[in-house]
Amino acid sequence: MDYVAALVPPVVMAIAFTALVVTIVKSQGGANKAKEDAIVDAMARAEAAGGSTEAKTAGA
Repeated sequence: MDYVAALVPPVVMAIAFTALVVTIVKSQGGANKAKEDAIVDAMARAEAAGGSTEAKTAGA
């Protein structure tokens, strides 16, 4: 029965890792993808236009 105790942790970790990968893949895209992309684009434009607020406060 030692072999069962030796095999259980790797099998559990493999199942958990597979579930994690499936969750990550499923969460890519979808209905909110356009909204998320728009937010990232807006943040990039704001940072390019005026610099980040962290950089301004750090220099003050």
